[in-house]
Amino acid sequence: MRKAFGATQALRNVDLSVGPGEIHALIGENGAGKSTLMKVLSGAHPPDGGRIELDGEPFRVSNPAESREAGIAMIYQELNLAPHLSVEENMVLGREPSRWGWIDRKRRRAMASQALKQLDYSRLALDTPVNLLTIAEQQIVEIARALLFDPKVLILDEPTSSLTQVDTQRLFEALGRLRDRGVSIVYISHFLEECQRLCDRFTVLRDGESVGAGDLKATPLPEIIRMMVGREVSEIYPRAIRELGEVVLELRDLAGVEKPSSASLSLRRGEVMGIAGLVGAGRTEMLRACFGLDSRRRGEIWIRSRRCHRNRPSDLWGRGVGLLAENRKEEGLLLQRSLADNLMLSRFGPVSRAGFVRRREQGVQAARLMERLRIRARSPWQPVGELSGGNQQKAFLGRLIHHGADILLLDEPTRGIDVGSKAEIYRLINELAGQGSAVLFVSSYLPELLGVCDTIAVMSRGVLGAKRPVAEWTEHAIIEAAVGKGNG
Repeated sequence: MRKAFGATQALRNVDLSVGPGEIHALIGENGAGKSTLMKVLSGAHPPDGGRIELDGEPFRVSNPAESREAGIAMIYQELNLAPHLSVEENMVLGREPSRWGWIDRKRRRAMASQALKQLDYSRLALDTPVNLLTIAEQQIVEIARALLFDPKVLILDEPTSSLTQVDTQRLFEALGRLRDRGVSIVYISHFLEECQRLCDRFTVLRDGESVGAGDLKATPLPEIIRMMVGREVSEIYPRAIRELGEVVLELRDLAGVEKPSSASLSLRRGEVMGIAGLVGAGRTEMLRACFGLDSRRRGEIWIRSRRCHRNRPSDLWGRGVGLLAENRKEEGLLLQRSLADNLMLSRFGPVSRAGFVRRREQGVQAARLMERLRIRARSPWQPVGELSGGNQQKAFLGRLIHHGADILLLDEPTRGIDVGSKAEIYRLINELAGQGSAVLFVSSYLPELLGVCDTIAVMSRGVLGAKRPVAEWTEHAIIEAAVGKGNG
């Protein structure tokens, strides 16, 4: 397959073959061409050259509707839902069952219920508008919608980026049942350990070319990573030896309007503290209530031994607290503005004079941040929306660094980015903690919590358990605590 966008060659002679009843991992860094290849297969982009065969026969597709009718279902990383419609309405949108010209509501509900049941997610209320769901729950709706029409080929682009270990396991069980029915599955993910657990074979893309393929379980992870990045990545989880200092952030019985119901913690200077838990447990809500984005029913917030009475984001910014939100594209970045503007959005003072931004000085300081954060971009003035997900996330984190925040609330900071960019984010967190910053790290990906953090606490049903040194935790123990067993 070949595909170019102007002068940019997105795909160069890419080969991919997937057998019936096979789960095939498509692996590569952001910008390697994975999503472009899948969009060609799903009819979203016409190819410039190459050949597609489906069931051994030549297959030509000119639009996504034709691809769906042929049995190819695509689930994109960026969710594609109508926010004002219910779960049930979204799942059958465009293919509603009808009777005598009227929507057959009873059959529609039965179809939606059956699809969710396949994912072991029957508890999701069908009448709930999807804009009230968490990102993870919205992702479940997308996947269930694809399963509704028995696809021959199912393509999933980063399906577990917002799912917890428990929800990921449910998804894997559903995909296993589809594999047993002969469905071919293309699984795109940056979580290589997940790919090894789930997938049969793999293909690696780098810079728009296929550079390797084989049996996933027989190929060591370091070899796959070397194929992806073109170099050795010796240490994914760097951890420096550091001395922990005084308590800089303390939550005392913090309770939000709905969640969390009770969260108490103390975070010390130089500490990276992980927060684990199931989707919906209240981890994100805890960070938002702490930062003043959501109201709180009760509880106290203490910053550097001083109680925070007016819990507003501006007050927290002023006290050196910064939040990296889970959804960077809606709550973190101005995608049409330049990288330089996004890096300095909350603090233009150092590059301003008499109320006017000095563009030259802004460009110089932005270039320094880009070098420190290893952000790949044409220039500081490139729109941030044109960057890869990993570079966008580093820009978001860079704003907190530029602002001078030394108490960092990070909500899923590696969601949807490739292994090379993850390693860079881990390096930055380790570097910042070594310089005395305190980091509260929410993640659904247990290996990174165990690899990066000094301490971990688990949230279960809105209640945050006591933190313990990372050496006292295992993945199994974290999951048990998350479901309410043994959460101290």
